[in-house]
Amino acid sequence: MAHPKSRVSKQRKRKRRTHKKLTAPKLSECPTTGEKHLRHRAYFDAEGNMYYRGKLIRKVEEEF
Repeated sequence: MAHPKSRVSKQRKRKRRTHKKLTAPKLSECPTTGEKHLRHRAYFDAEGNMYYRGKLIRKVEEEF
């Protein structure tokens, strides 16, 4: 079995791991609809229409 030549202390190990953190995703607000969405992603509004960069991409067709 592999055996380390010198043991790494708990403090050194934890210092190395301090930079591994998750960050909250950045949200933007659409100038057209006012919806909050992830940046650089297409998103749906309350009616189901799809927008990207403030422009309507796909409109929901109403069914009768």
